[in-house]
Amino acid sequence: MRMKGKTEMIKTTLLYPNHDGARFDFDYYENSHLPMVLARLGSAIKHIGIDRGVAGGAPNASSPFVVLAHMQFESVEEFQRAMAPHLEHIMQDVPNFTDIVPVPMISTSILEA
Repeated sequence: MRMKGKTEMIKTTLLYPNHDGARFDFDYYENSHLPMVLARLGSAIKHIGIDRGVAGGAPNASSPFVVLAHMQFESVEEFQRAMAPHLEHIMQDVPNFTDIVPVPMISTSILEA
């Protein structure tokens, strides 16, 4: 393993917490919402990854999150520039696939292995 210094790339993550009765339409998310987001943000997105929660750490535990959606951008400023004109439209689409309020996080990588 090696520790990294400050990186210029940032990762935005939307965490969708799991709760009893949570609704998440994966078909709509994959076939409608994500293509719309990608089309609107275009080349500003350098990488995208979607993780679907399958379990918690303890035996038979549910995953604490339904989905973690990761998008990489050159910088916080680039993310904000790309997102600003589309944020309202993107957020208006969220109720079409989930009743979960996503928790946003912006991070940089400090460790690669």
